[in-house]
Amino acid sequence: MTDRDELAGWLRLLETPGVGRESARRLLLAFGSPQAVLAATTEARRAVVGPAQAAALAAPPDTFDALLARTRAWLAATDEVPRQVITLADPEYPPALLASPDPPLLLYAQGQATMLARDSIAIVGSRNPSRQGLDNARAFGAHLSQAGWVVVSGLALGIDGAAHEGGLEGGAGTIAVVGTGLDRVYPARHRDLAQRIVCNGLIVGEYALGTPPLPANFPRRNRIIAGLSRGTLVVEATLQSGSLVTARLAAEAGREVFAIPGSIHAPQSRGCHALIRQGAKLVETAQDVFDELGGSTAADRPRPVDVALNVADSQSEDPLLTAMGYDPIGLDALEARTGWSAAMLSVRLLELELDGRVARLPGQLFQRTGQA
Repeated sequence: MTDRDELAGWLRLLETPGVGRESARRLLLAFGSPQAVLAATTEARRAVVGPAQAAALAAPPDTFDALLARTRAWLAATDEVPRQVITLADPEYPPALLASPDPPLLLYAQGQATMLARDSIAIVGSRNPSRQGLDNARAFGAHLSQAGWVVVSGLALGIDGAAHEGGLEGGAGTIAVVGTGLDRVYPARHRDLAQRIVCNGLIVGEYALGTPPLPANFPRRNRIIAGLSRGTLVVEATLQSGSLVTARLAAEAGREVFAIPGSIHAPQSRGCHALIRQGAKLVETAQDVFDELGGSTAADRPRPVDVALNVADSQSEDPLLTAMGYDPIGLDALEARTGWSAAMLSVRLLELELDGRVARLPGQLFQRTGQA
């Protein structure tokens, strides 16, 4: 969008307090454009929406001029990173999102906006994952990206961040959908990651510049993650995880839902197990995703991701790793399985931990990583 009056009209319509997405959508359907909505009489608008909403659009809110100036300055920034405001009326609006049940009326985009038209898959999960979960998210992201799939996630801590890292490694790139204004980075710990995504991928969001990280905005953000993607892969999730909301929205939009199973003892696995019971496709390798979605030939598909359920070659595997299995385990159980002393186990576990093959978990538990 380049027209100054058009930008002002969209911001007036969407950022006037009390109007909301649904009312804005009804007004656009009735009048055709934001400019026509604003040019209409209050009485004409009242025939479409409630009297309070119709009257609110009669004059700009007190903060509107500052918001418009801030948005124009953001668009005009000369940091060599493309910035756009994309509306439902723009040809650049992503087709997959347009076909979703509740597409945002406006998107702020920073980075390579052409990625919005490419095939993508969402990878989401817990903000407090296991080491295995992080490894799986990054590995799946990298392999899917190598095969040409853009990886979509929400820039949150945990699984989201690992998925973005994998997407950047694989070549196809990654899209981060955020729940704040694009002039903010949340969480702050992901500032460096966000900068790399801006330079080599894309960050998008529907919230006006200056919008802080409000809790209610993140569940709404999830519908964009699901809507942009042909499928959603849940790596780890508790039963209360917002990732299950994303999966539900994906299913409601007719998109595929995938879930990686885990230990029956791990709370982070229960959400994935619930999804599988509800019909999500159980995923052990990236090949499982390719088989369901298609889009690549056997010749150009990467080697499947090795995840925790794959069986290792027992002839070459460390005997302690064999004894550990794939669930979290404590020293007492390892002593019983191996017959080794606690001292011997501690030394070998430390070696494996330093090699990145074992992760130390809270509660004096240990678990194999994706490298083991």
